[in-house]
Amino acid sequence: MKHASSSTAAPEAPHGHQVLSTYITARFDEFSRSQKDVAQYIVDHLDEAAFQTAEELARRANTSSSTVVRFSQALGFEGFPELQQAARDEYRRLRTAGLELDGMVISGTSTPLFSLDHTEFESVLAADHVNVEDTARKLSRADVEAAINAIVSAERVLIAGTDQMAFFASYFRHLLMLLDLRAEVVASASQEALGRLSRIDEQTLVIGLSAGRPHPLVTRTMKLARHRKAATVAITDATLSEVAKLARVRLYYSSNTPAFVRSHAALLSIIQGLAYGVYSRDAQQYDVRIKAFRLK
Repeated sequence: MKHASSSTAAPEAPHGHQVLSTYITARFDEFSRSQKDVAQYIVDHLDEAAFQTAEELARRANTSSSTVVRFSQALGFEGFPELQQAARDEYRRLRTAGLELDGMVISGTSTPLFSLDHTEFESVLAADHVNVEDTARKLSRADVEAAINAIVSAERVLIAGTDQMAFFASYFRHLLMLLDLRAEVVASASQEALGRLSRIDEQTLVIGLSAGRPHPLVTRTMKLARHRKAATVAITDATLSEVAKLARVRLYYSSNTPAFVRSHAALLSIIQGLAYGVYSRDAQQYDVRIKAFRLK
């Protein structure tokens, strides 16, 4: 690793367990938009960054391998191999210490879900199983309760999610409407959706859903909610996400997968868990509302 004149080399801190990821987080605002995608992915998927090629990492981060190389150099490394070695060193320190890496217990002794010669189908199921467990370990009970309180106390819930997140936004709305709660979705820049944004006020709860780089519409919605002093909740798989930074309550989920798309099994669990948390506040009364809703 070299000390470049235009950047500061990653710190040597043998006493820390998150040298590289902490260094990246500290310098996050300095990076270009595409470099931020790489930074987010490395911080949230250190185990994969430690052993993937630059091309594989670029594909996961939705960018190019040249961006991965430039990002490595921006941190003060000669190139990607040196950054990867730093990621491996951090990963091994965590493994040796028996600490949790992105919510996953490295030195666990639990029985594997599948045998070592598992199929591709079983690999995806195993990844989803780990993602749900990792998410449960990382979530703060205080944050979850804050999100449930915000839903219960809001006069209106606005859920923003585009592209693949639009499905989950719609399903979340469906669950809340079963409880006879007023919920709406913003999934595109249509005239109708923009009209819903115009009605955001202090009695509105805005929930932003994002995976990886947030869609500009979701970011705009969260900024507008913040400006109008509305309550905000972010549900995202990236700890450095701009949507998370704009929210008062942040819920993170793991989306690791060997497949060609992100895993959203843990996201679905969070959505259903929040809806059930709301229901549990007054199950008897909500049962009446659900029965009436189904009869409509």
